[in-house]
Amino acid sequence: SHVVIRGIPFATRLRAAKGGAKELLERDRARAQKFLAGKSNHTFLARKAKHASSTGADSSIDVTDSGVTYTTQVGVGSPATDYTLLIDTGYSNTWIGANLPYKPTSTSHNTGNTINVSYGSGTMSGKEYTDTVTLGPDLVIQNQGIGVASSAQGFEGVDGILGVGPADLTQGTVSNTTDVPTVTDNLYAQGTISSNSLGISYEPSSTANVSNGELTFGGTDSTKYTGTLNTVPLTTTSPASAYWGIDQSVSYGTGQTILNTTAGIVDTGTTLLLLATEAFQAYQKATGAVEDSTTGLLTITSEQYAKLQSLYFNIGGVTYEFTPNAQIWPRGLNSTLGGKEGQIYLIASDLGSNVGSGLDFINGFGWIQRYYTVFDTGNRQLGLATTAYTDADTN
Repeated sequence: SHVVIRGIPFATRLRAAKGGAKELLERDRARAQKFLAGKSNHTFLARKAKHASSTGADSSIDVTDSGVTYTTQVGVGSPATDYTLLIDTGYSNTWIGANLPYKPTSTSHNTGNTINVSYGSGTMSGKEYTDTVTLGPDLVIQNQGIGVASSAQGFEGVDGILGVGPADLTQGTVSNTTDVPTVTDNLYAQGTISSNSLGISYEPSSTANVSNGELTFGGTDSTKYTGTLNTVPLTTTSPASAYWGIDQSVSYGTGQTILNTTAGIVDTGTTLLLLATEAFQAYQKATGAVEDSTTGLLTITSEQYAKLQSLYFNIGGVTYEFTPNAQIWPRGLNSTLGGKEGQIYLIASDLGSNVGSGLDFINGFGWIQRYYTVFDTGNRQLGLATTAYTDADTN
């Protein structure tokens, strides 16, 4: 009833390596500002299946940790050309052509429409096609709307984006088109998967370019999480409600609430854990961390790390512990940040806006590496569960 993605690990040039952590921080913050300014007039609409006869196919695919984000191989056309796409729950258009050019085949159809998508730290524009898209052997989508970039900025090392945010985010991106169903929407509408949902398993790693993640379309992979899969309704607070938004509070240690219950989003396309300014300042004060001038990230000494408390996220009445080890950048990957060997960098950073903005946190890739996450469009909810890596000391 659900399908899993098996791909091939490949080497990708780290998005952050060129400008180090400063570029990464700028990218994450620019993205956050785009979200804040974003689609506040949109609400999350659940899609209905045209027919829900499921093949019961295996529906998981492997995805690759490139150090600051995850990518997967996606086939477009027939015969398919494989493209390396960044997995993005914060945007919903799927597009190719940033590096490897599009090869039209017998299944290509030029819609005659144009596509323009603006990201916080990049843009793409080009033509909208429909084509056969292959995510895995049992995950073949007919007539998927796909952008073909004639111009793309900010996407070194990838060919484009696999957009798995809410489909409403595609409104206004393609000419003469109300919205473009996502790959998950179409897999469900075409009866390939039995529920309109996407389960994501990422694992913390101290090496880059390892195939250590998995996307499961139409269900969950129970081998990837431990204990109960809890669900929480999506937030109604704008603008977080236009994305994969939830309500949560955050405490440092057991005694200090640094962020009272408020709305924010869970986002694969953001690397860091971003907190509204007041919460970030409270966290910095509690940890004793100082801003490192080279990377722009907070850094702590080994003595401070020994005393670092867990962060506790309360989501839907369930508390999720984010251990001291989860709060630091993998030390084996410090070079990808332009950082120093042996230095301890924290992944919590300043979102750049005040509490009460309607999007006061982004639980990014570093957070998702510790918790199995289900992006459930059909039930308008997020699923969360602990994993074998929730308490890992890999960093």
